[in-house]
Amino acid sequence: MPYYIRILGTSDYKIHLDEIISVLKDNGLTAKFNLEKNENPNNWTVIDVSNLNDEYLMQIERNTTNEGVGKEEIEEFKEDILEYKPVSASKWLYKYLDKVKVIYAFQLLNASMKEENFSIIETIKSVIWSKVDGIFQADNEGFSNEDGYHILWQFSDNVTGEWNMAVKNFFGGWTNFKMDLGDEIQRKEFLAGKVPKNAKKL
Repeated sequence: MPYYIRILGTSDYKIHLDEIISVLKDNGLTAKFNLEKNENPNNWTVIDVSNLNDEYLMQIERNTTNEGVGKEEIEEFKEDILEYKPVSASKWLYKYLDKVKVIYAFQLLNASMKEENFSIIETIKSVIWSKVDGIFQADNEGFSNEDGYHILWQFSDNVTGEWNMAVKNFFGGWTNFKMDLGDEIQRKEFLAGKVPKNAKKL
């Protein structure tokens, strides 16, 4: 099954390919980009990304949400998220999705997970996020808030490891923390919309 991470942007800023290449260069990184036929660096919908050894790392697809694939994805997310917890996060997301204007979907391939390639992926994601704002969505994981902290639990039951999370607080904002995803007690408290007692405040 393909694995996707998406940026759900609230600004439909058209990112010129040169902007991505420039930031990669500033970070000492290089990648190869292939555009679809009849597309140009200033107005593209699909880009294939490889490293200098021609290892295929990922494909990025851009869709606006006013029609077609982008609109369908937003509708599917809205149907899906109300089944997940915390309830406060799913309700916030349901309303927030109405503000999303563009979706950048990153289909990550096996080579993208190699240590020498991971920084390329993360840099490209950061460039796009900085231009379109918004939130993240990751298959089989869930959604983030606008600061990139994870807010909705869609992980499998056997997930482990530390993760940066957030829950809605009394003041209407977010409280950020790092929790152990495999800790059953912390997991239960998070699903109830609470900061787990043993979590690390951030």
